[in-house]
Amino acid sequence: MTKEDNQAEPESRHFIQQIIDGDLESGKHKTITTRFPPEPNGYLHIGHAKSICLNFGLAKEFPGKCHLRFDDTNPSKEDVEFVESIKEDVKWLGWDWNDNLFHASDYFEKLYDFAVTLIKKEKAYVCDLNAEEVREYRGTLTEPGNDCPTRNRTVEENLELFQQMRDGVFEDGSKTLRAKIDMASPNINMRDPALYRIRRAHHDRTGDKWCIYPMYDFTHCLSDAIEGITHSLCSLEFQDHRPLYDWVIDETGIECHPQQIEFARLNLSYTVMSKRKLRQLVEENIVKGWDDPRMPTISGMRRRGYPAQAIRNFCDKIGLAKRENTIELALLEFCVRESLNKTANRHMGVFNPVKLVITNYPEGESETLEAINNPEDETAGKRSIPFSRELYIERDDFMEDAPKKFFRMAPGREVRLRYAYLVTCQSVVKDDAGEITEIHCTYDPETKGGNAPDGRKVKSTIHWVSAEHAVDAEIRNYELLFTEESPEAKENFLEFVNKDSLNIGSAKVEPYVSTIENKGTLQFERIGYYAFDPDSHSDKLVFNRTVPLRDPSKKAKGK
Repeated sequence: MTKEDNQAEPESRHFIQQIIDGDLESGKHKTITTRFPPEPNGYLHIGHAKSICLNFGLAKEFPGKCHLRFDDTNPSKEDVEFVESIKEDVKWLGWDWNDNLFHASDYFEKLYDFAVTLIKKEKAYVCDLNAEEVREYRGTLTEPGNDCPTRNRTVEENLELFQQMRDGVFEDGSKTLRAKIDMASPNINMRDPALYRIRRAHHDRTGDKWCIYPMYDFTHCLSDAIEGITHSLCSLEFQDHRPLYDWVIDETGIECHPQQIEFARLNLSYTVMSKRKLRQLVEENIVKGWDDPRMPTISGMRRRGYPAQAIRNFCDKIGLAKRENTIELALLEFCVRESLNKTANRHMGVFNPVKLVITNYPEGESETLEAINNPEDETAGKRSIPFSRELYIERDDFMEDAPKKFFRMAPGREVRLRYAYLVTCQSVVKDDAGEITEIHCTYDPETKGGNAPDGRKVKSTIHWVSAEHAVDAEIRNYELLFTEESPEAKENFLEFVNKDSLNIGSAKVEPYVSTIENKGTLQFERIGYYAFDPDSHSDKLVFNRTVPLRDPSKKAKGK
């Protein structure tokens, strides 16, 4: 599905399902085991959600098992905070790894032994080149590389040097263990890739036991094989790594040989997915943390009020492709609206208030009206809202000189107050600058509930809150974080950060809102969906705009 056709439905059965169907029918596998293998060096984003739903979803469908495995081989960039956030995100999305939680660090001793096996088979050697020299020797896409000067060391010498690497004899970066494959290979990944590097860094699980750590390409395939993974699913960027994946498994002689299958990663318009770039946004304080609601992280979307079901539905709708494409952000927001329309209770809030005075309503009195919480869900029940002589309405719901197609409040015009009465504007009060400060109207006491006994019709219904009972709230409205549709493709993506991506305002909301215990996402009628922010407390309500009621890119129809 591309941005040109973002409403298209995926094929009924994607290519990975078809591969697994064939493997089960042929007897190659009796059951399947997949895995989601994040590196704990940042928070998960919406692209990871696609992989999570794919791997856990397949394990549920066939059925089988899905492992959650942390590829924790680079402790200098990893943190327990990221581990815990990843667990929370997977659980929140609705998936459970049960007893199948693993860490690559669980296998460090086994991985070391596998490396020794390669040395003994003359398939690995200790290299003395530094990082810059390795790049020079590697060659280019059109020219073969050159052998490392130490490539032909004896097995005994390599074993001794590798043991000394483990014992901490050498400085960081001074030596690596490299696979001995083919420096003339057209696939650069096969030109004697590094298997181990020296790095003195404290590991959260193994402490200071190790000063050498295995590389991702060496660790990942062997971890899959150790765990008995049947189908190792990854994004297309790893397609050129597949020969190395297979080579390591074959040469180490491990019995299980998982099948690596690649699929197109998720690219989302107006969004960056690179973890490095997301970290840059956080570290340079362009956003307020990994869970900033403008971020495409799962935690950011959760804080913004996106339902987990909406993200799962989005992953289903975009399907699974074999080639890269870009999905419109509008499709994700469509899924959010579709989900929230069914689940979010309705409430009234006024974001740009002007006072409405009902001149024939008794002064000092008020009454309680009944409102439906969610017309899409009868079980959501009803709530009470106070009504009084002085109300707040949206300033945009009134025009003194209204054009023909403006059907809301205007002098002499009757409109319906939601759940309340029909009112007619009589006059306005202005300040010295000519700005309207009050709208005066009269109400028809016979129209309680919003319907006239004589059957007369009105063309507009507007929302309101009682001025006496209104609760103040801070409103955080979010726009696109980037002004460029494809910021990831730009040389300096930070040049396209939208400086107006966050706008903070205030609102008057009905008092019932402050009593809600399950502080999730709600709909402020006629305005949009908003989620309680964790910054909220008893003396201050804070709301994040989840999505507007409609796609703002579509031309609004006149009311």
